[in-house]
Amino acid sequence: MAVSDEILQQYEMTIGIECHVQLATKTKLFSPADNDARDAEPNSKTHEIDFGLPGMLPVLNKHAVELAVRAGKALNAPIARVSRFDRKHYFYPDLPKGYQTSQMYQPIILAGYVDAPLEDGSLKRVRIHHAHMEEDAGKLTHHDGYSLVDLNRAGTPLIEIVSEPDMHSAEEAKAYASELHKLMVYAGVTHGDLYHGNMRFDVNISVAKKGATELGKRAEVKNLNSFRSVERAAEYEFKRQVDLLERGEQVVQETRGWSDDQQITTSQRSKEDAQDYRYMPDPDIPPVVLSDEEIARIQAEVPMLPGEYREKLSVLNVDKSVVYTIMDFKPYADAVLSALDSRGVSAARRIANWFASVNTTETVEWGDYDAIDVSDMMPNVEGLIKLSDLVDHGELSSTAAKEVFGAVILNMTDDPREFAEKEHLLQVSDEGAIAAIVDEVLSDPASAASIADIKAGKDKAIGYLVGQVMKRSKGQANPSLAQKLIREKL
Repeated sequence: MAVSDEILQQYEMTIGIECHVQLATKTKLFSPADNDARDAEPNSKTHEIDFGLPGMLPVLNKHAVELAVRAGKALNAPIARVSRFDRKHYFYPDLPKGYQTSQMYQPIILAGYVDAPLEDGSLKRVRIHHAHMEEDAGKLTHHDGYSLVDLNRAGTPLIEIVSEPDMHSAEEAKAYASELHKLMVYAGVTHGDLYHGNMRFDVNISVAKKGATELGKRAEVKNLNSFRSVERAAEYEFKRQVDLLERGEQVVQETRGWSDDQQITTSQRSKEDAQDYRYMPDPDIPPVVLSDEEIARIQAEVPMLPGEYREKLSVLNVDKSVVYTIMDFKPYADAVLSALDSRGVSAARRIANWFASVNTTETVEWGDYDAIDVSDMMPNVEGLIKLSDLVDHGELSSTAAKEVFGAVILNMTDDPREFAEKEHLLQVSDEGAIAAIVDEVLSDPASAASIADIKAGKDKAIGYLVGQVMKRSKGQANPSLAQKLIREKL
């Protein structure tokens, strides 16, 4: 697509996002089957209800309702006192009963909003139209001439969060998706494992000339499971649709898929209209009736949300990229706040910067160690605070501390001092021992030129002498103390 930037600037994109959030329950929405289908054998996390067998009646999962009420607080949205389930009669080849149980007419979560932080420090408010509870479908695997069905996900409890079309750039779409993920994870609504589909984004995109009074026809890009994919798909669709309009063609309302390998969207099917669905009240599931007292009790249990974390972390005065990194993985943010409470700003800032040097998108990679799934990690807060103390007391250099930090977060040690001793990383701060090494360095003929430069006012030359001290001490001398002694002796 050869669309110039000049032409693109004449158009505006409009984006709305539907997000499916898998609720962190032990069992499914209407059956007692296990809700954790990660890496499970096909059809091993199922129950007769999931197979739609005759006489099998659904039983609503109470915990799923409670998690939906939690989500309402995170979305700044009121909770419906009465909500109802409906049958969505649309062909689902991977739902044996032939319909999806959803909430069409009376959803549990009403209109709200999300304030998503942008890179320039501003907030983008995205209105929430509503959010409803529903069950997930299964999964089809297509082969040459036949298909196989896996019902492990059939009946998985979801809430579908439907935004208003308030976003007008790929950056805003990515920021909204990222903040929505944080809100749901921090509120305890979902585990948030994007790799295993705990949250999936359907991005609706349309384009129109700037100043137009009507929106263009939209295309829906389905089942995106990363923030980068949301951004890239929006960028691609914007250019694709502008290119069509500039060539005098029409944008077709359709469902499209995203290829991460090719970085393009491809047509999957024409987009259904409302008349393609048939809804009827589900006669087997009574209305969900919640009192003000129940809602208040459930929402009082919601822990601190991302906005409150950011406010507390603001005292660290670190680069915003550091805050973004530690906020991406809640246990990291909790560890930094624990350090802030027990040791103050300096230790918390140091630990935050250590965390910022780690890739936390899906796995942690550190040095030569194998990648570890971040979902399996719970940082050893006590060990991190002890490690920070070692740096404060001059027992570890900043470089050595990073190596020990890797061992702590990978749960290779509970005692950072013991690990540092074993790896010969502790600094020597014995003034007498370092003074002897300094004397050796200063008496070495190879140091004469640097000594002359220092005496002539070229202060940077001291770096060579400190380096020689570190070399002779095998990296264990305290460099600050070595520099102090060199200056005194010169």
